[in-house]
Amino acid sequence: MPRLALLLTTLIWGATFPATKAALEQISPFSFLLLRFLLGAVLVGIWFVLARRALQCDRAMLRASAITTVFLFLGYVLQTVGLRYTGASNSAFLTALYVIFVPLILRRFDGRVLLATAIAVVGLWLLVKPTAGVNLGDLLTLGCAGAFAGHIVCLERFTRAFDAPSLLIWQMAATTLLLIPATWWEQAPDGAFAPTAVLLIGLGVTGGLATGAFAVQMWVQQFVPAQQVALVFASEPVYAAWLSWYFLGETLDFQGWIGSGLILLAVVIGAFESRKQLPPDRRMQPA
Repeated sequence: MPRLALLLTTLIWGATFPATKAALEQISPFSFLLLRFLLGAVLVGIWFVLARRALQCDRAMLRASAITTVFLFLGYVLQTVGLRYTGASNSAFLTALYVIFVPLILRRFDGRVLLATAIAVVGLWLLVKPTAGVNLGDLLTLGCAGAFAGHIVCLERFTRAFDAPSLLIWQMAATTLLLIPATWWEQAPDGAFAPTAVLLIGLGVTGGLATGAFAVQMWVQQFVPAQQVALVFASEPVYAAWLSWYFLGETLDFQGWIGSGLILLAVVIGAFESRKQLPPDRRMQPA
């Protein structure tokens, strides 16, 4: 059940690509990210009030939130800045390389997951068709993949040690605050914030639905090993490509369909057939 929930949330992550792409025709990247995380923080805060849930705010929680926020913030910033210097296909491929970085960081080399990872990388290459050259944008995006991998690894540990909803809202609020200077540096025109239908839909998908998907991810990572989470997330470019093809009219050739099929096969092999959980000594007790 947790893996299926994660796969469904990945569909929402994939939907953020065409939604963001459409919104960025009007608003600059960091300004959009600021609105997105601000909306997410407000929605989670409203849930806390309605559910009458206590917010954990001790020193250990704040330290864990700070660590995860650094990885989350760096991931989005490096990806956004990297897109200024590299193509969208390279960005999609390099970002998804967290599927390799996560098991390397954790030093977990399960044979089934390694096979699935190799199939997923081949599928990603066929789907997004990145160029062979390397530029500054590629290096920044590679750093983005490392940051997102670090975030996934941190969530595996901290969601088992702390109150997950509190960890979520602290991350959303802290990322919002960190984005304020970036927005000031970007100096977006006033018209960029006009409440058009495209912008509102984009924020609804990324700030509303994606925040819910983030909450589900944090719940799932209490039960599913991080390397399997990363593997399921490799299907995000697949959903993004399909939704962009359907809603935005972007082309998806035969090679792209083969690549997306390989990625989904890798997810089934590595994340759904393997039921291995973390060893008991890795499950941390609440602080």
